[in-house]
Amino acid sequence: MGRMKNQSLSEIVRIHVFVSGKVQGVGYRYATVSEARKLGLGGWVRNLPDGRVEAVFEGTKEAVERIIVWCDRGPAPALVSDVEVEYREPEGIEGFEVRM
Repeated sequence: MGRMKNQSLSEIVRIHVFVSGKVQGVGYRYATVSEARKLGLGGWVRNLPDGRVEAVFEGTKEAVERIIVWCDRGPAPALVSDVEVEYREPEGIEGFEVRM
């Protein structure tokens, strides 16, 4: 297992995403946690009352680009229709969790 080189905050990117489609009740949040942790990303994921899933991811540009591709698929039972991505200033968050 390789170690990440020390990353300055300027090399880290943060995105805020909104995922639409059949993304609630299909294990999307917990699969997102698993995938984000595998990629070494910090952030959180939660369901929204309107049926979308909202998430924040922070990490290397490569890892963030990989999670965007993953979000467009999601876990097997999900049917993703849209992923809206907004880039934000990194805040240095660590760990990844489900928020209620």
